[in-house]
Amino acid sequence: MATLLRMAAALALAASVARPASAQVPTPAPQPQTRTWVAEVIASARPDLPATMKLANRDIVVLRASVLGRSSADRASAAARLLREIALAGGPARATMTPVDEAMAFSVDGRSVLAVVPADVDTLAGETMETKSAAALARMQQALDEMRELETPHALLWGAVKAAGATVIFAGLLWLLGRLDRAAGRRLAAAARRHRAATPAVAAALLHQARLVRYAKRAIDLATLVLGLLFAYLWLLYVLRRFPYSRPWSDALRGFLLDRLAWLGLGIADAIPDLVTVALIVMVTRVLARLVQVFFVAVEEGRITLSWLYPETAAPTRKIATGALWLFALVIAYPYLPGSGTDAFKGVSVFLGLIVSLGSTGIVNQLMSGLTITYSRAVRAGDYVRVGELEGTVAHLGTLSMKIDTPWSEQVTIPNSVLISREITNYSRSTSETTVFATTTVSIGYDAPWRQVQSLLVLAAERTPGVRRDPAPIAMQVGLDDFYVKYVLAVGLEDPRARVPTLAALYANIQDAFNEAGVQIMSPHYLGDPQAKKVVPKDRWSPPGL
Repeated sequence: MATLLRMAAALALAASVARPASAQVPTPAPQPQTRTWVAEVIASARPDLPATMKLANRDIVVLRASVLGRSSADRASAAARLLREIALAGGPARATMTPVDEAMAFSVDGRSVLAVVPADVDTLAGETMETKSAAALARMQQALDEMRELETPHALLWGAVKAAGATVIFAGLLWLLGRLDRAAGRRLAAAARRHRAATPAVAAALLHQARLVRYAKRAIDLATLVLGLLFAYLWLLYVLRRFPYSRPWSDALRGFLLDRLAWLGLGIADAIPDLVTVALIVMVTRVLARLVQVFFVAVEEGRITLSWLYPETAAPTRKIATGALWLFALVIAYPYLPGSGTDAFKGVSVFLGLIVSLGSTGIVNQLMSGLTITYSRAVRAGDYVRVGELEGTVAHLGTLSMKIDTPWSEQVTIPNSVLISREITNYSRSTSETTVFATTTVSIGYDAPWRQVQSLLVLAAERTPGVRRDPAPIAMQVGLDDFYVKYVLAVGLEDPRARVPTLAALYANIQDAFNEAGVQIMSPHYLGDPQAKKVVPKDRWSPPGL
């Protein structure tokens, strides 16, 4: 009964306010009354804001209840003050705990300092009275020992000596790392110079070698930095642990690194099955993409013929099919990507989607216009075309624009959205039965026999290099105007890309042929019959000095 009375007194003392050392133990009461009073103390506990009791820079225990009207913060601060008084009193400072009914009372050197009641236990976090009390007792004893160590000058001096020695060793290691890094850099530079002296001076090889040396030096610098940080971390852990007050920081720093390493290792281990799944998806997609490429390349080269797919549209269709295949693979693999379920990953995805949606209006317009041009088969690379007033050879037909090389060595870029709104004349499209003709128009007076005019036009075409003989040039009348007859000469070109120089030679031969025959060309306008025909005699075709 005497033991029970002492426990009840300890619980009352620790659960309320930490009393001064001179306080007397209450007068023993009968056993039934004592049990009832202990139960009332435990029953008075009410949930409160969590308060951490600290001692010697260490977290001892988290209190979560008010007892006998004392808040959890008051209980924590009162217990910490009493523990400091006991530690500084010079006793052995031995902490013990004793169960009192459903609570746990803590004493140091026989003096009650704290009581943990069931309401202090966080059951949602997996705590129990036994585990919480055992951990609190161990931390309390450790903090008391460190407080006693703070009062020992010899221990502090010895810790300072060890810290100074560790600092000297740390500085020496940093100096050695710096020397090794600089020596490695000099060796790399010397090896590069020897290699340049032993090999021909080829610019590309030297550039490649310089990049390799630079990358190797960066790798060495990175390794030196990592080793320096590792040494600094170990030095800091050691120095902080030499002194009782900073020892908790050392424990926290070491625990942080171990927790991060454990988290990283467990994360990698947990992600391995998902990464294997992603690798399988990528491998299957690559095989399918390769099959798609082989199929469309065969169509493009004419080894496979399909009624719904043309060789000129096989390449863009292959790109679209491959892109759709990889997009589908990304959708399937997305849930298996490490971190895909985190808020950061989702935020980046939303940000990228917002950027694409805001900037994709013009791009989508260009893409759709490019698809329309491609699948209409209006032009293809290498064709000689006319777009509005622009003529030239199609150098590149892309998803966003078309590039045309003009006969004057200019390269003009036309956006697909502009291209689709203009008429396109393709001078290169022909089949084995038909030929794309180039035409020119002349106006001849009614006094010239039309048969002679047509013969002269055909003669000029036959004299022109680059004009096809099959099909033969065609000359015909296309208009009977007020003062002259309009003739058209249509010729087939051997190379549509040489359209401009071929037509220039044709125009020169037409003038020569008509001058030889004495037939006057009435273009561009007719005002009246001159007294003499406006022709150039052959002896004046090449004036002196030309």
